[in-house]
This record gives sequence, C-alpha cells and structure tokens, in this order.
Amino acid sequence: MIDKKQKSILLLAVRAGELLMKNGAETYRVEDTIERICKACKVPYVEVFATQTGIFVTIDSGREDSDVFTYVRRISGGNSTDLKKVSEINKFSREFTTSDMSIEEGSRRLEEIHGIKPLSIPLQLAGAAMISAFFCLLFEGGLIDALCAVLIGAISYAISLLLAKHALNYFMKGFICSAIACILSLLVCAPFHGLQYHSMLIGVLMIYVPGGAITLCIRDFLAGHMVSGLAKMAEVFIIAISLATGAGIVLSIWNSLGGVI
Repeated sequence: MIDKKQKSILLLAVRAGELLMKNGAETYRVEDTIERICKACKVPYVEVFATQTGIFVTIDSGREDSDVFTYVRRISGGNSTDLKKVSEINKFSREFTTSDMSIEEGSRRLEEIHGIKPLSIPLQLAGAAMISAFFCLLFEGGLIDALCAVLIGAISYAISLLLAKHALNYFMKGFICSAIACILSLLVCAPFHGLQYHSMLIGVLMIYVPGGAITLCIRDFLAGHMVSGLAKMAEVFIIAISLATGAGIVLSIWNSLGGVI
C-alpha cells in the first residue's frame, strides 16, 4: 500500500488536474501536470488517463511488497473556460515541482486559484456587446445594425448568465439564448426598412459559438487523445444544433405568422 504522504501527493495532483479540466485545459496538459507533480515528490510509478468526465490515476510506491493504488475522480458539473485559472495552475505546478513547497501549502494555493472570481457582470456584458457589434459589422451589417446588436447582445448574454445560475444544461441554454436573440432582432427590424436582422443575429450568436471547445477538440486529436477529442466534438455539435434550432424555430413561427423576413 502507498503511505500517507504519497496519498496526499496524489490528492493534490488530481485536484490540480480537476481544476485544469473544469476550466478548459487540454487533456494532455491535465495528464502532464498530474504526472509532473507526483514524480516531483518521488513517486516512482505514475500512470494517468484523463477524459472530459473523469481522471484515473494509478501510482505505485516502488517497493516489492507494495500494491498498485488507483484513484478515480469524476468530473461533474460541466466545464467552462477560464484561461486565467489555467495559467495560474500552470504557474503553480512549475513552482511546486522546482521548489520545496509543502503539500499543505500547495493545497491552499490550489483553493485560492479555485476561488478566483470571474470578471464583473458589467464587464462581461460590455464584452458581449462589443463582440456582437464587431461580428455584425463583419457580416455586412451597417452602423445602425451594429448599435442594435450591442443592445441585443447585452440582453441575450445577461439572460445566459441568469440561466447559468440555475445550472441549466448547455443545450437548453443555447436554445433559449438563440431564440431570444432572434426574436429581438426581428422585433427591432420589423418597424424599420433597411435594417438587416441576419447580421444582428449572427453577431449575437457568435458570442455562443464554442470556439474554445473546437480548438481543444483539434488539439486533443492531434495529441492522440481520441476519447477526449470525440467528447469535445460531441459537445460542439450539440451547442451548434441548439443555436440553430432556437433561431430556426423562431424564424419559422415568424414566417408562418406573416412576418417579413
């Protein structure tokens, strides 16, 4: 059996891997971080297998009479993207493996990183509004269209933040936000001629396009992590379908009621 110290090291390493996975890190980065932390603490044998829903770690103390110890940590609650936390954990792992930082100090540091608060809501709404306006202009929208996209993007993203507090799954979240963005775009354009609802709508929907997940999917495939790559690909497709379904249903209803598209 492994000793108490090795078990503490294992728990610390898996906690670091869990935080990386939940905040949008690549699978190979999760596995490498766990392995480095364990080997830095003189654990002779470490084998790590990480997926989007779980981390499996096997260690051995190296003694002839020892047994192999396997630990499983389920990743639940959905993943998000917080590159600041990923960067801080990378920095922590480098410090831990190159200094005499204790396990207790390392655990406290990880919990401090976990407790880092996201950007303030007004700043998030401002970012969503700017993204909506930029992509509206990129997709041939005019200046007035972009100004409308600013308002629609802020409202839609505010609703997405509200839905996130209720732990709604990402399919329903994407569906509702897409439908609301489509409704607002159509209502804004209905009384005015010359406005382009499709430019506004595309600009707002770009907020929800899972660019980070697409990048992780490709990087995992290139690194040979096929299971994680397929899991991310499935997530990307589900989000894309939710966005298309929400907007498509609203447009179909609008058209059937005699609205001008």
